[in-house]
Amino acid sequence: MRRFLRMAFLAAPVLASATALASISAGAAGGNTDHSAATSPTPSVVQDDYAAAKNLIDRERYRDAIPILEWLVAKNPADTDALNELGYSHRELGHEQRALNYYLQALAIQPEHVGANEYLGELYLTMKDLPKAEERLAVLQKACGNCEEFSELKEKIADYRAKQQS
Repeated sequence: MRRFLRMAFLAAPVLASATALASISAGAAGGNTDHSAATSPTPSVVQDDYAAAKNLIDRERYRDAIPILEWLVAKNPADTDALNELGYSHRELGHEQRALNYYLQALAIQPEHVGANEYLGELYLTMKDLPKAEERLAVLQKACGNCEEFSELKEKIADYRAKQQS
């Protein structure tokens, strides 16, 4: 029984991904005749797909998460959380410019999005742009004070400076 539950738990995100991709394919192929459903997914569908994408990201399956996140953004271009996770996934895959574009899109919509500011600051450190990383830190301090995202970026900036001095 435990083995079955474990397999079911591991398979759930894959099935959710497949379901999301199948619905995208069906819509693209003209298989869905209810156009209102194709353009306006219910909040529960969006939450389920976002949760599936986050689960994949948590397991470092960025390539699998990206199509789901792209679908969410196609349905709602103002979804700053999906844009942020797209940026994160691309950054983890080494696609710096794509990551940068997604973070900037999220921040154009919601300038104080703490996740996008933190991750963009980390990307700037990867790109060796300390002043821009410090700008993101200042935005985080103003947006959330001493929140986890602020503390994490502050620590990464300190580590970056220490490496530069050694």
